[in-house]
Amino acid sequence: MTEYNGQVSVLLFANGIITPGTAVQRALAAGPAPIIVCADGGALHVRELGLQPQTIIGDMDSLSSTDVQAFAAAGAQIVKHPPEKDETDLELALHYCKQLGAGTVTILGGLGGRFDQTLANILLLTLPALASLRIKLVDGAQTIRLLEPGFHQIAGAAGDTISLIPLQGAATGITTRGLQYALRDEILLSGPARGISNVMLTGQVEVALGGGLLLLVHTDGRA
Repeated sequence: MTEYNGQVSVLLFANGIITPGTAVQRALAAGPAPIIVCADGGALHVRELGLQPQTIIGDMDSLSSTDVQAFAAAGAQIVKHPPEKDETDLELALHYCKQLGAGTVTILGGLGGRFDQTLANILLLTLPALASLRIKLVDGAQTIRLLEPGFHQIAGAAGDTISLIPLQGAATGITTRGLQYALRDEILLSGPARGISNVMLTGQVEVALGGGLLLLVHTDGRA
């Protein structure tokens, strides 16, 4: 297993759209090579990239039986679930990553296509059962992750676009450093778009959050 700082790192492919871009390139180039897990049809993205999944999880409704057999013959573990289930394939895959002892999970193909799936995939970041995972959704030039109460450092470049979006109600006690439009022990309410399209002034930004949850959307360059 590949580990970073003693924890397993996983590249998780979902069955959405993967838009080429700088953030995707970084995720694919990250070394050492992470474990590759696929949520059902996400395995097709992996094959297109010339990679081999270690595990494919889901009801296999997006893969033909020939596909499944070919992946299994190449060494992939197939974890099949019935179509009638409460969880999405991506949710099942994330729980599997937790069982692996994953520390970092980078999701590709989790955005785009069906809006309901995209929204559900983003909200998976808030599941208490997955709180031990550092999950990132990556697409194009964008990286999306959850900020919980505490102090956070965001690495990037001057000119990058940062959006802070409150989830599950208001986010309180927000103080930022290194952003063009600073927040000083302030509140972002659910609804108004005040936290959208801020700009990094330096290569590192600091965000302190007192209460609630923030969705961080970090776009390379100007969005």
